[in-house]
Amino acid sequence: MNDTADKIKQSIITYFRGVRTEWGKITWPEKNQVVVETCFVIAIVFIFTVFIYVVDIIFNALLAKF
Repeated sequence: MNDTADKIKQSIITYFRGVRTEWGKITWPEKNQVVVETCFVIAIVFIFTVFIYVVDIIFNALLAKF
């Protein structure tokens, strides 16, 4: 029983050491890049929202005639 618990404990320790090692390899984006890409995402979401709204109005107008 104690041997199994030691193996599990060692596996967890090894896992978190690997996580720490990989964490150091991450290349974080510059603040400017994050701001620009966030603005693009917001703009694209806004454009698609307006498009879907306009299409909805058109379909409602067409279906109201029937």
